Amino acid sequence: MTPELTALALAGLLQVVQFALMSVPANLELGPGKTLGPRDPDRLGKPLIEQVSPRTGRLFRALNNHFEGLILFTLAVVVVTLSGQSSGFTAACAWAYLAARVLYVPAYAFGLVPWRSLIWMVGFGATTLMLLAALF
Repeated sequence: MTPELTALALAGLLQVVQFALMSVPANLELGPGKTLGPRDPDRLGKPLIEQVSPRTGRLFRALNNHFEGLILFTLAVVVVTLSGQSSGFTAACAWAYLAARVLYVPAYAFGLVPWRSLIWMVGFGATTLMLLAALF
């Protein structure tokens, strides 16, 4: 397995961890009546993310952000791997993405400004550089 694919597998596991970090407190705060139900808007009154504590809301948004970032990172890993363009540079970018995503979770959960945004930019930049490396 290439280093990029290993980083992708670990990023997938990070997504699982993030889901647990968000869903456990959300279930405790909202109760099973809301979290196990169909979540119909007329029944809930407002979206669940607006009914949880600020930190749980941040964890929810961090999870959604990782879903978005993981799509582009997966694309970069697939392009690099299938084109045979894996290199030390692309491996370093993949590990930088993963490290940034790991750091992003507590930075977002604790509202660390501007660190959350700077950490996000590292991950986004690493992914962009992987795509550019595969093209050039």
